[in-house]
Amino acid sequence: MRKAEEQGFREFAVSHAASLRRTAYLFCGDWHTAEDLMQASLLKLYQAWHRIEWRDTPSGYARKVLLRTWLDEKRRPWRRAEQRDGEVPDVADTAADPDLTGERLWARDLVHAALLRVPPRQRAVLVLRYFEDLSVSEVAVAMGCTEGTVKSQTARGLVALRVAVEELERGAVVAS
Repeated sequence: MRKAEEQGFREFAVSHAASLRRTAYLFCGDWHTAEDLMQASLLKLYQAWHRIEWRDTPSGYARKVLLRTWLDEKRRPWRRAEQRDGEVPDVADTAADPDLTGERLWARDLVHAALLRVPPRQRAVLVLRYFEDLSVSEVAVAMGCTEGTVKSQTARGLVALRVAVEELERGAVVAS
């Protein structure tokens, strides 16, 4: 790789690494796995950078690589047996009202736990549509499917998310 191409990749990686890691976390629900997915995706991007640096949207291509990397990881048999019981680290928000902060953290944790119960492709569509704020056509390109598939997966994913939230809320009420 030429120095100019390598410098372009470095600038891209520095400016997009945090966003890719956050998206990976929303896909998989674990910060360590998200870090691995982000690094694996950046490695794949580095290897193909000479083919993609001239494109209009290298960030869109990066999201597609991240999505494919995550889906490949989900298919590995040794991942299926692994149980993750860790807690999501809380970030202190000193400017917020403590009562409201507790409610927001509870809602965030509830939605995140419910999102992890949604099937992988539906979860991917929900993350790309509502957390990454991509259009239906952009999600279709990232996932390599039709816009109709994105719409149907979104509808099914929202139903599954709603059911998971209700189940988790019922479990919280019974536990208290």
